[in-house]
Amino acid sequence: MDLGSAGALALVSDIHGNLVALDAVLADMASLRPSAVVCLGDVAATGPRPHEVLSRVRDLNWPVVLGNADAWLLDPREPGPDEKDDPFLQQVRELDLWCAGLLDKADRAYIRSLPRTIEVALGEVGPLLCFHGSPRSFNELLVASTPSEELDVAFHGTTAPLLAGGHSHQPLLRRHRDRLLLNPGSVGIPYQRIEGGRITRTPPWAEYVVVRWDGPRLELAWRQVPVDNGRVIADYVRSGMPHVDTFTEGRRR
Repeated sequence: MDLGSAGALALVSDIHGNLVALDAVLADMASLRPSAVVCLGDVAATGPRPHEVLSRVRDLNWPVVLGNADAWLLDPREPGPDEKDDPFLQQVRELDLWCAGLLDKADRAYIRSLPRTIEVALGEVGPLLCFHGSPRSFNELLVASTPSEELDVAFHGTTAPLLAGGHSHQPLLRRHRDRLLLNPGSVGIPYQRIEGGRITRTPPWAEYVVVRWDGPRLELAWRQVPVDNGRVIADYVRSGMPHVDTFTEGRRR
């Protein structure tokens, strides 16, 4: 994918079936008019509107990489020993089984067609490599505290000076040697802080990043788009999804 010598690219990730948040981001993008939009995965799973969000993204014709949660929708796996003993993870599994049941044939074919990585040429800036977790695995979590030696292994065999992934639901800009790693955060379920591996608050906004370039000049701008958590909660309730109280708890804080 070649976007030429100058332009603006929006990167979104982790929509997770949240149509209210996606609509807010689309309205915000309308004023920016990016040259293109790439989605870094996890479009439909673990949210109230899996089919509707997949349909919207398909209609927008965005390039999308395959996320771990959406891959799971095609092939739900049995819970491991840790999941069986964890009530929250069991509820996540039950919600994702509900999501999988709402997908139609076209939804499944679309998810099955998604690539693991997408490379975008940004003129003199060079290529941007897009993925979900890491270039080698959509399950790999890359965060601010990931040791440099682990990043070396995760990026082995890649040469792009810019790398963009999702999965953590937390915005990130990190220099690793002579490269930049960025994460746009999450459209559908942003995490404001994590304690003990659990979401403690879901702030009232949706997150994405805009990459602008002109010749060798590069600009990165993270955006927080206001989202009415009351509207999100109401949509979760209307959808009939299981365990709605659990999955809206962070939005009530």
